[in-house]
Amino acid sequence: MVCVATLLLLRHGRTTANADGGLAGRQPVELDETGRAQAAAVGERLKGLPLAAVVTSPLIRCRQTLELALPGAEPAVEEGLIECGYGAWEGQPLKKLAKEPLWPVVQQHPSAAVFPEGESMAAMSARAVAAVRAWDTRISAEHGPEAVWLACSHGDVIKAIVADALGVHLDLFQRIVADPASVTAIRYTPLRPFLVRLNDTGGDLAGLVPPPRKRRRRATRATESDAAVGGGAGAAR
Repeated sequence: MVCVATLLLLRHGRTTANADGGLAGRQPVELDETGRAQAAAVGERLKGLPLAAVVTSPLIRCRQTLELALPGAEPAVEEGLIECGYGAWEGQPLKKLAKEPLWPVVQQHPSAAVFPEGESMAAMSARAVAAVRAWDTRISAEHGPEAVWLACSHGDVIKAIVADALGVHLDLFQRIVADPASVTAIRYTPLRPFLVRLNDTGGDLAGLVPPPRKRRRRATRATESDAAVGGGAGAAR
């Protein structure tokens, strides 16, 4: 597969709400001690990667994660990456919300879920996907197809972006997992995206940096989007 820009999706570290079993939503909850340690640890894994850009949700838990993980970065705030607007559900214990009539809809038919006084999951998915695809196009144009860039966001947002990359309906996105401080990698080619890594909480990230491009015949749009037959050789070591 020809090298194309690589998006690294980073979920923020664990928060006080995560630890207490609550739904934070867009409330200004902060990282707890475990979340801060997770952010520092993922920073060690990201160290040395040539990030062309760093983008973040405006919420403080994402900004704190990046301050600890990438202290020298100057993240651009992207409103499209903000957490889903859970409306009246925000701040509520998950155990209580699990008794609401809307809960099974969120679990089994999320494309139809609209939170009271909040956002629909379909709208969340659409604006998040639009945001990362626009940034990817811009970064590829400015930095070339070997660019690697990072976006820090939230669990449901990342799961929605992954579902889009896999070409699966939003109603299946609850099958995807994005743990705190996990890294997920996606490459968008002209014809289709490739999910390169999912929910990585401990692997070596250096292999996600594309190797320098070799001189060769110009690839067509089709070959740029071709999958490696047989699985390919993986990242160069």
